[in-house]
Amino acid sequence: MSDPQEAFGILSPGCEFEVPELCAMVLDHVVVPVFGQAFRSVAEPETPALRAAAMASLVPDNLAGRAALGRMSAAWVYGCAPRPAIVCLLISSGHRSSALPARSGCSLHEVRLDSLDVERLGGTQVTCALRTAVDVAVTESAELATATLWSLANSASLNCPLGRIRAAVAAASHVPGKRRALELIDDMLAGGRAWGQAATEGGALA
Repeated sequence: MSDPQEAFGILSPGCEFEVPELCAMVLDHVVVPVFGQAFRSVAEPETPALRAAAMASLVPDNLAGRAALGRMSAAWVYGCAPRPAIVCLLISSGHRSSALPARSGCSLHEVRLDSLDVERLGGTQVTCALRTAVDVAVTESAELATATLWSLANSASLNCPLGRIRAAVAAASHVPGKRRALELIDDMLAGGRAWGQAATEGGALA
């Protein structure tokens, strides 16, 4: 596994503490879990960079630096989706493929990734908000995609309004699920604010 991302506020087993100590600190309200066996101090704000660093601690060494956190994993990093059960890794089809170790807790997908599709957060590569939105639109269920796209579109810091997402989906070539994604986004644009209220109803994201 990759080295702990202590520089980004992440505490992982083997840095200063072991798992039992970290679990005891959770009970004492000193630290809180972020993802997997990555924790943060209660005084440390949970930023996208910190979430990316926490998730990066699960990326296998043979993929570190080559694969990017993508799809719902990237959406969670941006604070726009629930915590995923597994880490979604995307690797450029131009790279030599690597196998995932057994029980890695990750999934790996070979895709086309341009340099503008990724950014660096928490010491690891993450698909940018726009690429994340496109991937979510074409790969996820309508219900999950709708809620996630609304969150991405309504985040002032991400500069990813629905109209921009639709244009990016329309411009994508040879993408399975493109027609369904366009219909979903068109419905969201037509429904306006009512869609957003319905999609995000149910409380804060996990």
